[in-house]
Amino acid sequence: MEEEPLGPDPAEPYPFWTYVDVFLFCGLAVPCLLIAWVVVRGVFAALRVRHAAPAVEPLAEQFILYVLLFGGLMLIFRLEYDRPFWRSLGWTGFRMPILWVAFFGAATAYTVAVLGTMIHTPTTQNPLTDLMRDRLSLLLMTVFGMTLGPLCEELAFRGFLQPLLVRSVGAVPGIVLAAVPFGLLHYQEYGNSWRHAVIVAAAGLAFGWMRQTTGSTKASALMHASYNGLFFVAALAQRGDLVR
Repeated sequence: MEEEPLGPDPAEPYPFWTYVDVFLFCGLAVPCLLIAWVVVRGVFAALRVRHAAPAVEPLAEQFILYVLLFGGLMLIFRLEYDRPFWRSLGWTGFRMPILWVAFFGAATAYTVAVLGTMIHTPTTQNPLTDLMRDRLSLLLMTVFGMTLGPLCEELAFRGFLQPLLVRSVGAVPGIVLAAVPFGLLHYQEYGNSWRHAVIVAAAGLAFGWMRQTTGSTKASALMHASYNGLFFVAALAQRGDLVR
């Protein structure tokens, strides 16, 4: 059985894409989001879906957004560079034991929670908490937050953006610079709280370290999933849903 490659081909320059591709990818976000919104609203209206769990519609829109965005990036890689999608973004094997990767994710969640206490992160009413008011929405958010969410966020920030920044300014500054927009992406999600953005960016530093250390976005995505999982399990336990 052929061993899975542990990284991009060392004979090829890496990363092969440019900041122009990053701006193009970011520019696709708005039209893709609009398309996702129209499609979901149209399907829900056609099927006369009413009174669904609060998380169903936004998660459906997020799913379509990811499909369109990364489908566009896949086309850019294939048409402009004739390169594969997954391997190019570092979705490769890694030598660190999986349990260690999961442990680092849980340890990051604990560290971030301590940091949040130190900077007095407020408990806010925000779009994220609004989506988790009922049991079904919380379960859907948990599944999404441990699968597609970390997968796509890691492909974008640690697979696509970070390698360019590391090549331009070095490993440590590159990891930091990739973590900043990652934190800002969650700013509105947490009720425009800068403290929440700071602790999410801190988690992004840890994910970036994992990506840089292992050379694998698969490893950082697994770590990210473990990190998210701890928070969602805590939320489920707080509601008592784990014992029902």
